[in-house]
Amino acid sequence: MLRVRAAACQSWRGLRTFPCAAVEVKNEPILGFKEGSAERAELLKALDGLKGTTEEIPCVVGDEHVWTKDVRYQLSPFNHSHKVAKFCYADEALINKAILASVAARKEWDLKPVQDRAQILFKAADVISGPKRAEILAKTMIGQGKTVVQAEIDAAAELIDFFRFNAKHAVELEKTQPLDADGSTNTMLYRGLEGFVAAVAPFNFTAIGGNLAGTPALMGNVVLWKPSDTAMSASYAVYKVLRESGLPPNIVQFLPADGPVFGDAVTSSQHLAGINFTGSVPTFKRLWKQVAQNLDTYKNFPRLAGECGGKNFHFVHKSADVESVVKGTIRSAFEYGGQKCSACSRMYVADSVWPQIKQQLLAIHKNITVGDPVEDFSTFFSAVIDEKSFARNKRWLDLAKSSPNLKVIAGGNCDDSKGYFVEPTIIETTDPQEAIMHEEIFGPVLSVYVYPENKYKEVLHLIDNTSPYALTGAVFAQDQTVIDEAAKVLRNAAGNYYVNDKSTGSIVAQQPFGGARASGTNDKPGGPHYVLRWTSPQVVKQTHVPLTDWKYPYMG
Repeated sequence: MLRVRAAACQSWRGLRTFPCAAVEVKNEPILGFKEGSAERAELLKALDGLKGTTEEIPCVVGDEHVWTKDVRYQLSPFNHSHKVAKFCYADEALINKAILASVAARKEWDLKPVQDRAQILFKAADVISGPKRAEILAKTMIGQGKTVVQAEIDAAAELIDFFRFNAKHAVELEKTQPLDADGSTNTMLYRGLEGFVAAVAPFNFTAIGGNLAGTPALMGNVVLWKPSDTAMSASYAVYKVLRESGLPPNIVQFLPADGPVFGDAVTSSQHLAGINFTGSVPTFKRLWKQVAQNLDTYKNFPRLAGECGGKNFHFVHKSADVESVVKGTIRSAFEYGGQKCSACSRMYVADSVWPQIKQQLLAIHKNITVGDPVEDFSTFFSAVIDEKSFARNKRWLDLAKSSPNLKVIAGGNCDDSKGYFVEPTIIETTDPQEAIMHEEIFGPVLSVYVYPENKYKEVLHLIDNTSPYALTGAVFAQDQTVIDEAAKVLRNAAGNYYVNDKSTGSIVAQQPFGGARASGTNDKPGGPHYVLRWTSPQVVKQTHVPLTDWKYPYMG
């Protein structure tokens, strides 16, 4: 869990004492949930307690629970007749009230020692690891349509890791101090940003919402957290854990809201200091443009951090290990219904190995169970998140069936009568520039281009230039020369780049996550530098020897 190794402390020359303990944390173990295990029994109990229930979730400003007239519902994706949560949208007036309350609380929070702020996240991580694990997993499964393992690696392991490692990095950052000189000492103070941070969270990872709001708060900022409508239940559970772990009122405001209303309100406030965003490219661009238009309004230049998805590739050379390719691609393309920012959705395969790979992909495809992840733990993935996502996936499937360059070789059907179900679909294309090879679908749809094995160098350049995104990608090859060639050509094609491994599954502190180009600002949450993004450092020089002359010696 957490170990603090004591070290000699040093005073900041009468300014403040900085922490000097070394914080040791490890990645949270992923539980197995096997038949007869304690964690499985607890999870089943939590799931059973949520069946048919509708949780009421207010907006929370300070300690005030507020209900507006704009009431909404979160539906279970695999059973859309089940209203998982009833919540309401914050209006402009409530958002502005939350901004002012946050800004008023900022100074005291920012002056609090970082060890005290970090302790809140350490405690929250322990609570999620222990007594609240089953509840948060159950709400992620029912509300966001995740299987047991997908909920566990997200809402438990990744969220716990975000809290623990970011708290560790925050504490250790304060030890990074500038050099002193004879007669003077220099101190770096890691202040929070002056104003508030708007955290705009996606549906697909409970952990991301917790990180987008929790990490800026850890660094002395105040935050307006807009959770995703389709991850409301699990997000509110995480918010409550933070508050119960000691987070004071007004530091993180919990504000479900209509996207444009929230965006307009935060970008028009003079107090905006930063936006921490995960979501679509159009939404992030809209926020960025609004910030640019309102630059004369702000006290500071707002920090913009965004992660916007990807069109992630698997490149398969003729020397690749076929079984590894097949198993890795099935997981990457279809786990959580392809709704991970890192999911593989385009694959380039050498013609000499395609017959084997195709045969094995189709054999596994026949055994993939798509269904209710709560009632049937053998389900590999469940429904896509909502009606809008279902319609988008259906459009791509219809296109694949009608295009002369595309051939559906597995799946291709969908059904929204009970839940938003889309079959795992594999499509062959004869044209590597087809729209399906460069546009993000965010569903269980894999497109494959089979290339002549001796043209692999051209294909590497094709991969680099096909899509506007650059989030994740994988190269499968046993030939080290090819691996080295690919690394050079694809240097800018992915922020998380895998060799002989699938494009998904980044782990906090092991593979800090993010990409550039249209995929975002690549700030690498999960890494040691991420916390620095949410600080505005002040350097203090204190001179201990009085200045006795205004002239320089050479002046005579």
